[in-house]
Amino acid sequence: MTEFVQIQTTTGDRAVAERIAAELVDRRLAACVQIAGPMTSTYRWQGEVESTEEYVCTLKCRAAAFDEVAELIGSLHPYDVPDVIATPISHASHAYGKWLNESLSP
Repeated sequence: MTEFVQIQTTTGDRAVAERIAAELVDRRLAACVQIAGPMTSTYRWQGEVESTEEYVCTLKCRAAAFDEVAELIGSLHPYDVPDVIATPISHASHAYGKWLNESLSP
């Protein structure tokens, strides 16, 4: 079932997370988007260790749509380098796989 992937991105603003979710689902690029948070992220940026409150967006989409999804997230995202990471979905229930297929653009 590797035709689908789960993509994760983070943003420091819940409104941005909600906008990303709405755009992806509206364009049928994502079947669903879960928003979780806030959480604390600690990372190195421009030589300094930073800690920021963020929201996680987790979405399911077609693997073939990754580049389009990443581009759309980048266009809506305020970060210079937004994280857009995909993990293949190797297994899913038959019913969920069918729902994914029906919910996404071909």
